[in-house]
Amino acid sequence: MKARLKDRLKDRLKDRLKIRRPRHRHGIHSLRGGLTIANVALLALGIIVATAVSLMGMRHYLLDQVDTELVTMRESLGNTQLTLRQLDSLTALAVVRDQLTHRTAESSTPDSIFAALDRRGKAVAIGGFAPTDTQRALADAVDDPRALVDDTEPHDVTVRGAPYRAVGTRLTDGTTLLLATSTDALHKGIAKALKLDLTVGTLLLALLACVTMFSVRRRMRPLEDMVETSSAIAEGDLTRRVPSSHHPTQEVEQLRLALNSMLHQVESAYRTRERSAAQLRRFVADASHELRTPLSAIRGYLQLYEKGMLTDPGERKRAWDRMNAEADRMGRLVDELLTLARLDQGPELRFRSVDLSRLVRDAAEDLRAQQPDRPVSVGADGTLLIRADESGLRQVLGNLVANVRTHTPAEVPVRLGLEREDSVVRLCVADEGPGLAEEDACRIFDRFFRAGGGAGSGLGMAIVQGVVAAHGGEVAVRTAPGEGLAVTVTLPAR
Repeated sequence: MKARLKDRLKDRLKDRLKIRRPRHRHGIHSLRGGLTIANVALLALGIIVATAVSLMGMRHYLLDQVDTELVTMRESLGNTQLTLRQLDSLTALAVVRDQLTHRTAESSTPDSIFAALDRRGKAVAIGGFAPTDTQRALADAVDDPRALVDDTEPHDVTVRGAPYRAVGTRLTDGTTLLLATSTDALHKGIAKALKLDLTVGTLLLALLACVTMFSVRRRMRPLEDMVETSSAIAEGDLTRRVPSSHHPTQEVEQLRLALNSMLHQVESAYRTRERSAAQLRRFVADASHELRTPLSAIRGYLQLYEKGMLTDPGERKRAWDRMNAEADRMGRLVDELLTLARLDQGPELRFRSVDLSRLVRDAAEDLRAQQPDRPVSVGADGTLLIRADESGLRQVLGNLVANVRTHTPAEVPVRLGLEREDSVVRLCVADEGPGLAEEDACRIFDRFFRAGGGAGSGLGMAIVQGVVAAHGGEVAVRTAPGEGLAVTVTLPAR
């Protein structure tokens, strides 16, 4: 029942934590659509402003020319000090009148209009010709001829539905002359220019939209690759990386490199965690197995004693000795486990000047005392000072010597060598024993590993590696079947 509940909870958690691969959205809510709309909007605003400014400038320039001509003509007529009768009798005026009359008759919207008004503002005849409909329309379009005469700037008037610019002047006899020039061609030209600008602007906007979509798509491709890579990694493929584009921008390339570096660290951390978890599970299983053996032996002897089966004093003494031996073995195992646990936590070592030559000679003397028949040679004369933790180095030498003592016959020669080279110090413990196979040599630093099921707890070499690593050094093994075992410890000579 509990197992079934656990499976259900795991399935629910997987469904909740499942990361779906994002769909590619290219609508207005996407970055591509937003950039395109922004560029098109900015260009449209620029086109509108530029068109408005250019059309206003063109209108102002053309109107200024028309106004200049009208004002010049008015000033010329005003400076003559003529009356309508005198002006009518001039030959030049007759020619002008004939042209105006002819143009007025043929065109419904003449370019220029010349009209004379009496004191009541009504159009009067000029040179014996009655005022035309266009001249009457001009007179009717001007509400206040006096204001038009007094104003220095031309006015806009509408004559028979057509736009004109008009000025006025007063003759000596009180007659008012109105001069008007059509601006219809000007407005039509401005309208055509506006249509042309709008047409060209629309084409430019369409072209900009296409170019922006294509450019943004090409520039956004690395980001889409990042999304795909992140989705693949979220689904479990930790080996995926963001590929490099053909024409990357500096910012996107920096982002790609940073993301790949982060993904590499994530993968390394995940692999390390998985390896640590597997190593921890194996460590707990091995520790439980190793502790179970002495505990079972002690429990068995205690049950024999409790049931009164150890009646003979010799049997009781042998049982007592066995229980003490198993208790000592279990104590050593626990001490070694605690040492490894402290090494895993990164302990603070007490560094000071240590004579490594003296430690090597002491380890050799201990081995001679424990196995007098074993040939022991030492290559550590003089003094060799390094900055290190003395108790840790003693433990390293003790474990290496104990490994030789436990796994090689008592008559096998052993050599302890020490040398200094450049900025490192090398300590070598070599024997001429049976050696190890290649597969065993690869696992010699694994915890609870005993080659060939030999004696010991299988933690000595793991402790050696941990202590040396805490000193910033390395441990190397050179061995082969029948060629002995040589363990080299390299430490920084600081």
